[in-house]
Amino acid sequence: MALQNIGAANSDDAFYRYKMPKMITKIEGRGNGIKTNIVNMVDVAKALARPASYTTKYFGCELGAQSKFDEKTGTSLVNGAHDTAKLAGLLENFIKKYVQCYGCGNPETEIVITKTQMITLKCAACGYVSDVDMRDKLTTFILKNPPEQKKGGKDNKKAMRRAEKERLKEGEAADEEQKKLKRDVKKKGGASSKEAADAKASVSKKKANGGGSDEDRSALPVESQDGDNAAGDNDDHDDDDVQWQTDTSLEAAKQRIQEQLNAVTSEMVMLSATEPEQDNKKEEKAKKEGLTNGKIKDEEKSCATQNGDKANINAYDSLLREIKDHINKGSTPNQLQSFLGTSDRPPQDVMTALFEALFGGVGKGFAKEVGKKRKYIAAFVQDEASQLLLLQAIEVFCGKCSAEALKEVALVLKALYDADVLEEESIAQWYEEGTAGGKSSQVLKNVKPFVEWLQTAESEEEE
Repeated sequence: MALQNIGAANSDDAFYRYKMPKMITKIEGRGNGIKTNIVNMVDVAKALARPASYTTKYFGCELGAQSKFDEKTGTSLVNGAHDTAKLAGLLENFIKKYVQCYGCGNPETEIVITKTQMITLKCAACGYVSDVDMRDKLTTFILKNPPEQKKGGKDNKKAMRRAEKERLKEGEAADEEQKKLKRDVKKKGGASSKEAADAKASVSKKKANGGGSDEDRSALPVESQDGDNAAGDNDDHDDDDVQWQTDTSLEAAKQRIQEQLNAVTSEMVMLSATEPEQDNKKEEKAKKEGLTNGKIKDEEKSCATQNGDKANINAYDSLLREIKDHINKGSTPNQLQSFLGTSDRPPQDVMTALFEALFGGVGKGFAKEVGKKRKYIAAFVQDEASQLLLLQAIEVFCGKCSAEALKEVALVLKALYDADVLEEESIAQWYEEGTAGGKSSQVLKNVKPFVEWLQTAESEEEE
């Protein structure tokens, strides 16, 4: 396989040690289904120490075409017919932006995503940290699909903790086995203690009859000869053979109840004959006044529900006002995200309030406004769950907006889809859930052509 130096500036250096294979492309299909297959994309990306999905997505973003990388087969496809020289030029731009160090030009860098969702390149040669231009389209894809971190000290510490826990478990199991052995020994010793007790009883009988010689006493075990103290030491062994019984007769039960119940408790248990009469009078009085216990409870529940709804509405309105204030003050998307990250409101309420604060009162030109403020939305959409929250927020917002804005809801989804904020799977899942059981709102009716277009494009790619 032919190799070349990484970076166009190093092409003439015969001793440059960072190399990569030359790109090999193949044009497949014809007509509308024509595609360019980068055959050795996995090898090229491996030499650059970057995921092959990054380079494939970069080609699609720069060429304005759909791109797809299959992790299982390692196939990299870009829609349209593109020659190798053109793709090689784009790859060179990718290397300058996302591989080479901005300080020393060394390609031995690592992608690091900061806490503020900024992408940097950390150079292993000089230690310089390069800031990547976040205006590039690929940065959104990288934030959603961060690179795998190398195993370091943290993983080793986790492994050590895991091994320590396993050792503790093994020690506990060994302790349990020792305890079982001790119990077995005690049970075996219980038989000998029983024989000693029988011998002691026979000697005491002889003493009571005036007999009992030293020979009889010497026939007892050593424990019984030492007196009551020695016998007390064997109580633990004797307890294993003792069978306790409880008198369950009626008289014994009454006696126990009488002992347990004191005067105050017995007064609480005993019911006077006048209480049923008092209860009947109370019920009659309640019926006359028209307020039964059931009505009172229903009124309390309805009041609690109304108060809860009012509280939710007030909390949502206050959240909406706070978001509008931050936007009017010129807060950046990251600042707004850090502020809303501390909110105790449900995620759906936060997303709905954000969308309403950004586009409240908009009419014609709804889609253009979404394109202008897409960075605010992109800051809050990081995974599939947040995409579904955004789609539900759009549906709720369009249910309250004007008819002119409602007509552009399909263009809004198209703009968010082109900006890599929404993905095909999330849009299809949201549409299927909304139309399940034959139900369909005006929003879903308006976006139906766009969803069908997505499904048709996806089926053409599979073919």
